[in-house]
Amino acid sequence: MNVQRLSHIGICVSELERSVAFYRDALGFEEISRLQVSGSESARLLQLEGGAVQAVYLQRDGTRIELLYYPQAGHQGARTPAPMNRLGLTHLSLRVADLDAVVAKVVSLDGACLAATRIDNDAWRSKAVFVTDPDGLRIELLQAPGNPDALPGA
Repeated sequence: MNVQRLSHIGICVSELERSVAFYRDALGFEEISRLQVSGSESARLLQLEGGAVQAVYLQRDGTRIELLYYPQAGHQGARTPAPMNRLGLTHLSLRVADLDAVVAKVVSLDGACLAATRIDNDAWRSKAVFVTDPDGLRIELLQAPGNPDALPGA
């Protein structure tokens, strides 16, 4: 196959350093590099006037995210969670050891808890809730017994 591997998942943010702190300190991602580009090639690739972008790459469990900040073009959209049935990326999902502790950390770093989504399933000894990053991207937090590397339903 000609596709070699997943490189990263890009997330547009409204305030770069706030989002770096959120993903690093609340969700345990590690910063691995930064990049600043601008000019005609960047503008063409991104289809944004000016094309200036600042990117921070963070990694966790072999997955990289790229936080993208556009100092000239700014950002579009509301900082509210998109409906789960909107086409495109719906959420990130993380397995956690202590759901309530992670929720508290998320909220302390300008994220939000969508409390109405919380479930506590005694039969499966599991809990789950959606939170959002500071810009409204949904993040599912799941606390469950067993192998943390196992996929749901496996």
